[in-house]
Amino acid sequence: MSALDRVVKPKTKRSKRFLEKREPKLVENVKNAMLLKGGNANCTVTQALKDIYALKKPYAVLYKKKNITRPFEDQTSLEFFSKKSDCSIFVFGSHNKKRPNNLVLGRMFDYHVLDMIELGIENYVSLNDIKNSKCPEGTKPMLIFAGDVFESSEDYRRLKSLLIDFFRGPTVPCVRLAGLEHVLHFTALNGKIFMRSYKVLLKKSGCRTPRIELEEIGPSFDFTVRRTHLASDDLYKLALKQPKALKPKKKKNISRDTFGTTYGRIHMQKQDLGKLQTRKVKGLKKRPAVNGPENSVKKPRHV
Repeated sequence: MSALDRVVKPKTKRSKRFLEKREPKLVENVKNAMLLKGGNANCTVTQALKDIYALKKPYAVLYKKKNITRPFEDQTSLEFFSKKSDCSIFVFGSHNKKRPNNLVLGRMFDYHVLDMIELGIENYVSLNDIKNSKCPEGTKPMLIFAGDVFESSEDYRRLKSLLIDFFRGPTVPCVRLAGLEHVLHFTALNGKIFMRSYKVLLKKSGCRTPRIELEEIGPSFDFTVRRTHLASDDLYKLALKQPKALKPKKKKNISRDTFGTTYGRIHMQKQDLGKLQTRKVKGLKKRPAVNGPENSVKKPRHV
């Protein structure tokens, strides 16, 4: 058992707050990412990790030292760093003759590797190579996925889910128009994945709605999918399980049709129509009951 696996009772308030932050919550914190490089990473892989770190900041940790490990063969090193830095997503960069310019994207579940996808960099343009104004740090990007293969192939479907987890950022209740200034576009075509980063420019259009233009700011990647390590269906379903407190409670007697119209059913007690309040008219006024038909004929008065 490692030192991180021991159950230690906190002795100070600072350590108690630290452990409380890592406890399970109904609404989890923003997923942090850790970026590591292998023992034989070259300049291309190192710069690519720096650019991805710039997109993910401030919810990322960049390790500058080299780590001699192979994620597809031994995952203990990644799990150790994940527990140490409290990161649930990782990117591992390496380079060798068999797999040059290699990036491994993966995520954790309970500090154990859930799934990993290995991507090879074919064409790469860094942030520094494109001389344009960049988006501020911590900008929440808009993610666009183009290509039918993202829905038809299981590997690409998991890759799409992994990319959304990595770049989605914090959950916000509302968004203003000026805050939509960063776009990440992923296109799957002919066995490759093209990643482009754009800045949204709001131009004058002569009306209330501005005219939108996209300006490429980098980084730019052309990926190829090499190896995959996907979790089983049961483990993946367990990782997606939500607590009962977060599930919306079903409202009784309320239904919706295909057009979104809401219908409600109201239950009422049986009404007594005899006590129904009506308009007060002389014709509806109650009169004393008559005993027989003979009493209904008026008798002549005696003179």
